[in-house]
Amino acid sequence: MKFKRWSVVVLACAALFCAAAVQAQEKLEIFSWWAGDEGPALEALIAKYAALYPKVQVINATVTGGSGVNAKAVLATRMLGGDPPDAFQVHAGQELIGQWVAANRVEDLTPLFKSEGWTAKFPAGLISLLSAKGGIWSVPVNIHRSNVMWYLPAKLKEWGVTPPKTWTEFLKTCEVLMSKGVEAPLSVGESWTVQHLWESVALGVLGPDNWTALWTGKLKFTDPKAVAVWDTFGKVLAYTNADASGLSWQQATDRLVSGDSAFNIMGDWAAGYMSTTLRLIPGEDFGWAPSPSTSGVFMMLSDSFGLPKGIKNRTAALNWLKLLGSKEGQDIFNPLKGSIAGRVDSDMSKYNAYSQSAAKDWKANRIAGSLVHGAVAPQRFLNDFGTIMSVYQTTNSSKAAASAAQAIADQVRLGLY
Repeated sequence: MKFKRWSVVVLACAALFCAAAVQAQEKLEIFSWWAGDEGPALEALIAKYAALYPKVQVINATVTGGSGVNAKAVLATRMLGGDPPDAFQVHAGQELIGQWVAANRVEDLTPLFKSEGWTAKFPAGLISLLSAKGGIWSVPVNIHRSNVMWYLPAKLKEWGVTPPKTWTEFLKTCEVLMSKGVEAPLSVGESWTVQHLWESVALGVLGPDNWTALWTGKLKFTDPKAVAVWDTFGKVLAYTNADASGLSWQQATDRLVSGDSAFNIMGDWAAGYMSTTLRLIPGEDFGWAPSPSTSGVFMMLSDSFGLPKGIKNRTAALNWLKLLGSKEGQDIFNPLKGSIAGRVDSDMSKYNAYSQSAAKDWKANRIAGSLVHGAVAPQRFLNDFGTIMSVYQTTNSSKAAASAAQAIADQVRLGLY
């Protein structure tokens, strides 16, 4: 009888051990492009998740490359090959909707938004950007601003110039800077950063209404207003550094910090890099202004996370999404990233001078969506935008670039999503 009781105890212990082992083996694979200088913000979130769920093994499946240029290709291979990560970073808007929602590869997160009370915590306009076909498809982690011109106040004072407010002023200022020995007044890097510059030029030349009209199909790329964008863009490019193609966005920012360039037009992840990695003080060591001719307009993008269908670690992934959308999670991540929270109840005392300024503009400015960062056009258009840029740089023809853009817009049926 004692033997039987002992056997029951042994079997019960074995069962508990096996159950614990299975629980300990639960995993969460987080797929993103936040590496290097953007890594600390993600790592802080992962540390918080690990504290909340210590038995979950977190796999940080980061693919390096600014703006996700490499990660998006890897993600497409995995998603279409039946090997999706548990949660993946995606820009809110058409990058999400035009690709993964259209392909029926992600879950509708409306129930999660309702259960967490997020429909009252995120602005209606942001939720609209995440929504299509009656569903809400990803959890926004942040709000970034694309149209920011960075500079060093001390260097501008040394050169005797001020931040230009229009593209006409910008070109004149660059001439002054070159006369004082600044060979490349505007720093840019690899190809996507040049495209990033283009969208700020386009927003400034077109204004927010015509910018939006491009992506809804109401304004053709061959319209004289849109052709004029390329004319101005070409003039701006003349003041950029010759070694751009070999530089990351961080290295392009380094040119600014070292005084080799006077201006850098980049999203406000540059603020995160300069304040977190380079330990510069915003408002003192570096300054900012809207990119020329875009005052009063906030060109936005939002990093978000989707939930692929058919994943094995769904509970762990849902808990990750809950953390991302929480006030605590957003206020852990965004002060390090250089972005502001998507939530309306963020604790702004945790944020630096730049982020507080961005939050104020987010509430007061006209909002426009970014092309390069997935808000206004499907990924298929953006995939071919490099070809459009090559057409321009090869031919130096605004009309040729505009015609190429319109041909691709027609091909992807731009404005029908």
